Amino acid sequence: MITTKATFKVLRAMSTFFNLLLHMDGKVWLLTRSLQLTPFQAYKLRVTHLYQLKQHSILVSVGQDEHGINPLVKVWNLDKKDSGTPLCTRIFPAIPGNKPTEVSCLGVHENLNFMAIGFTDGSVVLTKGDITRDRHSKTMTLHEGNSPITGLAFRQVAKATHLFVATLEKVYCYTLSIKEYPKVELDTHGCSLRCSCLADPSQDSQFIVAGDECVYLYQPDERGPCFAFDGHKLLAHWHRGYLFLLIRDPKSPNKTGFGSRESSSSDKQFLTIYDLDNKFIAYSTQFDDVIDVVAEWGSFYILTRDGKMFVLQEKDTQTKLEMLFKKNLFVMAINLAKSQHLDSDGLSEIFRHYGDHLYLKGDHDGAIQQYIRTIGKLEPSYVIRKFLDAQRIHNLTAYLQALHRQSLANADHTTLLLNCYTKLKDSSKLEEFIKSSESEVHFDVEIAIKVLRQAGYHSHAVFLAEKHMHHEWYLKIQLEDIKNYEEGLRYIGRLPFEQAESNMKRYGKTLMHHVPEGTTLLLKGLCTKYQPNGDGANKDSLDPLLNNKANSEEFIPVFANNPRELRAFLEHMIKVEPHSPQGVYDTLLELRLQDWAHEEDPARKKVLQEEAVLLLRSDNTVFDKALVLCQMHNFKEGILYLYEKGKLYQQIMHYHMQNEEYGKVIEACKRYGDQEGCLWEQALGYFARKEEDCKAYISEVLHHIDQNNLMPPLLVVQTLAHNSTATLSVIKDYLINKLQRESQQIEDDERKICQYRVETAHLRSEIQDLKTSAKIFQKTKCNMCNSPLELPSVHFLCSHSFHQHCFESYAESEAECPTCTPENRKVMDMLRAQDQKRDLHDHFNRQLRSSSDGFSVVADYFGRGVFNKLTLVTDPPGSKPVGSLEVNLQRDLLIHTKRNC
Repeated sequence: MITTKATFKVLRAMSTFFNLLLHMDGKVWLLTRSLQLTPFQAYKLRVTHLYQLKQHSILVSVGQDEHGINPLVKVWNLDKKDSGTPLCTRIFPAIPGNKPTEVSCLGVHENLNFMAIGFTDGSVVLTKGDITRDRHSKTMTLHEGNSPITGLAFRQVAKATHLFVATLEKVYCYTLSIKEYPKVELDTHGCSLRCSCLADPSQDSQFIVAGDECVYLYQPDERGPCFAFDGHKLLAHWHRGYLFLLIRDPKSPNKTGFGSRESSSSDKQFLTIYDLDNKFIAYSTQFDDVIDVVAEWGSFYILTRDGKMFVLQEKDTQTKLEMLFKKNLFVMAINLAKSQHLDSDGLSEIFRHYGDHLYLKGDHDGAIQQYIRTIGKLEPSYVIRKFLDAQRIHNLTAYLQALHRQSLANADHTTLLLNCYTKLKDSSKLEEFIKSSESEVHFDVEIAIKVLRQAGYHSHAVFLAEKHMHHEWYLKIQLEDIKNYEEGLRYIGRLPFEQAESNMKRYGKTLMHHVPEGTTLLLKGLCTKYQPNGDGANKDSLDPLLNNKANSEEFIPVFANNPRELRAFLEHMIKVEPHSPQGVYDTLLELRLQDWAHEEDPARKKVLQEEAVLLLRSDNTVFDKALVLCQMHNFKEGILYLYEKGKLYQQIMHYHMQNEEYGKVIEACKRYGDQEGCLWEQALGYFARKEEDCKAYISEVLHHIDQNNLMPPLLVVQTLAHNSTATLSVIKDYLINKLQRESQQIEDDERKICQYRVETAHLRSEIQDLKTSAKIFQKTKCNMCNSPLELPSVHFLCSHSFHQHCFESYAESEAECPTCTPENRKVMDMLRAQDQKRDLHDHFNRQLRSSSDGFSVVADYFGRGVFNKLTLVTDPPGSKPVGSLEVNLQRDLLIHTKRNC
């Protein structure tokens, strides 16, 4: 037992009139907090026992109103007054079995339903019911014995009610919450009067019995712990976790027995206050003849026989702790703080002081244990700085481990702890740290992976990355550090779709270089219908409703140096996914054209040619790219197919011209001449520039030009004038036929002129008749509905008649005949067109004559498109510009473009 007298302090000692309490005059004195005394007459002779309830203003007293052994019990309500005196609510005699016996002790339950009275003859009387009323309670003898009753105490825990009974010889416990009131004998030794009390819940509400050698604690069914306190006990009292013991000075004469508390005025007594939880003496001093110890108003009042009252006040917790710190009693300080329910900040400060003390003493292991208890309150750097020495690295490791267990470590702490493990080469601790379960992870996993990787613990880093699904770190270590490409590829195949796709884009080239077949196989699945492999498969990725397909075009760069695998991948894609991106078809076309260009075996070359053409006919390639690829590899079949597909008929013909395929030129003109008439003109110009004997081809071209009247004869002659081998015989038949047709046309025109003149003269005579003579309308039917005419009707000079309602319904103008209006409009449109052409021609001539720069006027009209239109190369279908044509081909197209006739 550690002794300290610093927990309490004596505030004052004063002399007062408490000696009046000892007079046998039957008065009860009430003392206020301001130490004002108020008496009232309770009994006629004397008062022997008082019991003040803590939760009620109820006072229970035992005394005598007449001489002899006639103890009376009175219950007082201190809140109610009767002529200035507290109201007495109940009076009944305290006699067990009608035998006159002195009352030795008194106990009242706080719920006012139980009262127990102990007697010197060893009997206990129990009053059950409302103790303040006679009608609502009954009295019975609960206990009988030969030894005087020295202590009574009620214990209420939950719904269980117990009554402890102490005698000079034994200790009993009655269970009052059970109807039969069963009794348990707890011990075979008792205590003196006033040497028992009931502890508070901090000691589990145990019954305390103070013997001469020990202090015993009792549960309702057994004896609990005991504490050795030597000396004859005169008084035991419990309040707020403290046990007050009044012990007779050993030098005083020893008096034992029931009446031993009656000491002489020369007795010396020691009052000792014990803290049973923390196991130390809180206060101890010597007094002369203590009457009683009273706890009230947060202080302790000690009444002595000489009429003095001493007040003890407990020091605050911080003062107690500071005094314990000065004596280096840190364990006691910790226990005291806990018993006083000090907050976590206060406890942490105590642990820090204790740790500093042990650290200065050289007890680093003990110090680190105290510092661990400050985690969460004390800044970790305060501790870490003390243990950065290499010789203290194991202590630092223990602290960092505790820091991680409480999930209070940051990235720097994790880095430091892993470095400690690696410096100590403690693989077992390292594995235990990183292989903790998911619920026990108290560190930043990514930081741990980085540190382990940097320290060369690749296997541990890989384990950590795989366990906590840090896929990028796992693959980075496997592929960049360990070089385990097969395992990296297998791991990617187990990932969910999004992560597998992103990692293949990142590591695809590396994996393709080292594991080409497996990488190609994974990419095939990733771009069609991806499903993760193994136990790591994500259930969401297996949902058939999800479209887990990557864009195959994005993975083409992965096969940069692996054309064989690329070809297999692309062929698989167009087979499984016919609607693959155009880039897939374009790349596959390029591969097939490359193979075709480098193939020397005729049979194999023919097969590759058919495959390339088949790919072009699939209509999935980009026109421009496919055309450029075919031109780069001089793939004739592909070029001609694309020209025809894009309706670039002039390019088809010029391709044959460049290759001097005369027959193909004629064939192209025949095949596409209906769509573009200028092909024959360009063919004629082409053969005209040839110095070889091309008479047969020229004759055939002229025949088609003549039949379809595609060129003026003069232009034909001028074109053929460039050919030195072309003679007049070549165009003889063409010119004769042309002249004959023109002569025939002249004759037809002259005949029509005569006809028009006759018709004009006839019309003029009709107009004259209409002007000079009357017009008789004899129509009997409406020209609109073909029904008989009825009045009102409408007649026109053109001999057409209509019902008025028919005319109003169909006529567009009141001044025009509905029947003649369409034909009249055609004539008027022709006249207006002729006037516009005449005005345009006249305007152009005037501008040309008045301008100083006639060429700019002509150029301006050409720019407006007034003259004959030019035949230009049009864009391919779909409005896609042919931006990839060769420069020579474009120049040739512009040179050979002719005007339409």
